[in-house]
Amino acid sequence: MMTVYQQITSNKLVAILRGADPRDVVRIAAALYEGGIRLLEITMNSEAPLKAIEQVAHKLGDRLVIGAGTVLDAGMAADAVSAGARFILSPVVEATVISAARKLGAVSIPGAYTATEIYTAHRAGADIVKVFPATSPAYIKDLRAPLPHIPLLPTGGITPENIGAYLKTGAVGFGIGSALVNTKEPVTGAYLETLKENARKFIQAIQP
Repeated sequence: MMTVYQQITSNKLVAILRGADPRDVVRIAAALYEGGIRLLEITMNSEAPLKAIEQVAHKLGDRLVIGAGTVLDAGMAADAVSAGARFILSPVVEATVISAARKLGAVSIPGAYTATEIYTAHRAGADIVKVFPATSPAYIKDLRAPLPHIPLLPTGGITPENIGAYLKTGAVGFGIGSALVNTKEPVTGAYLETLKENARKFIQAIQP
């Protein structure tokens, strides 16, 4: 049985679901799963995020590893884990969130940009550091030169066309947002089919 950390570094693609209607979240998650996605982040600045996490965990928790994103304090981390989140992402380096996630048995993935921020997050106990925004594969490569021991998860602006270049930098995973899930469109049958196809494109793009 793989740990959550191993599932993240093995499957690599974290689909970011931000701002979806809570009534559509399970259908969206199921479509992403059918397309090959195994890691789903539901952001805490969405409508009724804890309810959404609970619903997806209940319906698909044996197939999808569910995380909470945009977690800004320890209380949010605790609420998210109680709802079923198994990894905690943040847009910033906040030591209390890192510590709370670790104490709750969740994988901690704070967000950082500079080498100093990344190192600070690692020293505080982060399991993986989300590099946001991931401006280019060259930037990730530059960061990994002095910090090869810190697992990095580039997020923002990653597409099926450029993910291969990011993969070559040694990144352990990727946060994929609007390039995979556009929550501004109505959730129709055709939309769900497009989601599956988008997911498959990403999966194919990281195959050896």
